[in-house]
Amino acid sequence: MASGNGSERTFAERVLIVIGFVVLALLLLVLLYFTFDVLLLIFAAALLAVFLRGLAEALGVIVKLSEGWRVAIVSLALVVVAALSIVLLAPSVGDQITHLREALPESARSAANYISQFGWGRALVEQLPSVDEVMKGISASTFLTSVGGVFSSTVGTIGNFLIMVLLAVYFAAAPNFYLEGFVKLFPIPHRDRVREVLATIGTMLRWWLIGKAASMIFIGLLTWIGLSILGVPLALTLGLIAGLLSFIPNFGPILSALPALLLAFIESPRSALYVGGLYILVQLIESNIVTPLIEKETVELPPALTIMFQLSLAVLVGGLGLVLATPLLAVIMVLVQMVYIEDVLGDRNTELNREAIDEAREQVAEAGE
Repeated sequence: MASGNGSERTFAERVLIVIGFVVLALLLLVLLYFTFDVLLLIFAAALLAVFLRGLAEALGVIVKLSEGWRVAIVSLALVVVAALSIVLLAPSVGDQITHLREALPESARSAANYISQFGWGRALVEQLPSVDEVMKGISASTFLTSVGGVFSSTVGTIGNFLIMVLLAVYFAAAPNFYLEGFVKLFPIPHRDRVREVLATIGTMLRWWLIGKAASMIFIGLLTWIGLSILGVPLALTLGLIAGLLSFIPNFGPILSALPALLLAFIESPRSALYVGGLYILVQLIESNIVTPLIEKETVELPPALTIMFQLSLAVLVGGLGLVLATPLLAVIMVLVQMVYIEDVLGDRNTELNREAIDEAREQVAEAGE
């Protein structure tokens, strides 16, 4: 009887342990759901910190200063460049944006009239509200009632941006302080491996950011020059939009092409066709020149998985999720490869990116010395 009671008690204890783990997992999921925006903000700050660290390391080749001073100089230089850009470009870009806002309704009407000449186009246009209906729907009362929400949303966005920048500067100025604090959460035998994984993630994100910055500048300049040659109005603003939105793979180029196509329809459908060809040509050049250089130093992301992940985060958290989906997926791919496939499953034959891992191991060895 005693052994029977002991086995029943052991079974009950196991059931309670399982229930406890299930409840803990559910609580963690609920916590993740309600704090996901904050976690994304922290990830954005870490991403910006990686960018600042990369610039600070490049500056260290020229100037022999401490890491903190180099990060401060780089941050100040970026603020000065941003301020000068605003001062020099804001008047012309502001005028062009105002013109763009006024010209887009007329452009939409021209495009709708042209498409309506075809049977499929007429059916499509009939299903969509007209431009006049859309403009009438934005009444004065609706505008006044939405001002408060827009204002609070704008203030919240600016506040989140400032918090992200502040966190990024702190992370970039003393990365080892935060990384070592995180590493100490793991058992001692696994800490070197954790450092290696974190160093690999940092290396890949740094190269991804370098490639993405080069891609944004390339697309913005080429689009601006191409639209200027084609005689499309507001070429500078459209090129700036194309460069900024190229940070978002897959969806960014489509979003940036829409206003340019609508403006080109004012002149003629042929101009719109030329503009569409220009955007396709720019993307083809970028995909065959810049993207291969990026993928040499970073993890190659499956296109279908990237799109699904972008859509999922866009539905969950909106625009911020869409913007950060690609670098976050790259981090997840590194974790799955190094932690699950290599460490848990023991399969070390598949290579994520051997050059990046070797560089990460060298960084860990230097930090240990």
